[in-house]
Amino acid sequence: MKPRIFIDGQEGTTGIQIYDRLGNRDDIELMLIDEGKRKDTAERAKLLNAADIAFLCLPDAAAKEAVTLIKNDNTRVIDASTAHRTDPNWVYGFPELSKAHRDRIATAKRVANPGCHASGIIAATYPLIIMGIMPKDYPLTCFSLTGYSGGGKTMINAYEQAKTDEMQSPRIYGLDLAHKHIPEIVYITGLTRTPVFCPVVDDYYAGMATTISMHNYMLNGKPSAKTLRERLAEYYVSERFINVTDELGSGTLESNWGVGTNDMELTVSGNDDLSIITARFDNLGKGASGAAVQNMELMLNI
Repeated sequence: MKPRIFIDGQEGTTGIQIYDRLGNRDDIELMLIDEGKRKDTAERAKLLNAADIAFLCLPDAAAKEAVTLIKNDNTRVIDASTAHRTDPNWVYGFPELSKAHRDRIATAKRVANPGCHASGIIAATYPLIIMGIMPKDYPLTCFSLTGYSGGGKTMINAYEQAKTDEMQSPRIYGLDLAHKHIPEIVYITGLTRTPVFCPVVDDYYAGMATTISMHNYMLNGKPSAKTLRERLAEYYVSERFINVTDELGSGTLESNWGVGTNDMELTVSGNDDLSIITARFDNLGKGASGAAVQNMELMLNI
């Protein structure tokens, strides 16, 4: 019997993208809810309990409610919301971080899919901490440039149907420095200082470039940018979806790289004294639905 898959919240941006990735596959059975019943709790509960894997593409409160509707031990859940990313009872769905992460995902009942900004920052930071290069109390500074699709249907509609003059240029937001992905970044990396993080949204649909900035003398061993690149390349050498570029960054890095894929590219730039690491990927791919489908495949061993 083919694994049965249900997307709760299929009409949202992430849900649509997951459906697009799964709709033509013949190795799974995609269960669809009747359009008129997509907010019917009883019908949703029926499908959630019939699924082998359920994707939750819902606001945080609705995702938590959806979990309570599951009354069996068989349905496994991949939650694309922020609701469970720092919950110790849920497995964090970033398999490239370590073999242990990958193994836990493969056997998990509950998987929290990473956030888009967090994916890039964690991909650059976590290995440095694990390898003993970055102290856990490092005062990290990071920023992220993203396309407007990350804001969901409301922002997509604003940019495509009701664009104002100020929306034609990059816009810095999260100015309270309390973006919802920060707790996830701290929890997964083990940082003991809250990083300064500020995202920027620009007038293009998809793609993301997250950058962390470092003073090399504050890192253990005072590595150069070249050494950081070499160590990161070693860390991710066997990974299919994460690639560390061969050379230090020069020229420019476009932020709409890799759109339509599940790939992430890390570029180290800098010199002996200063370094930045930039992760580029599709905010709807490796930053959301692509990562969710990758986790599904690990969980189903397909």
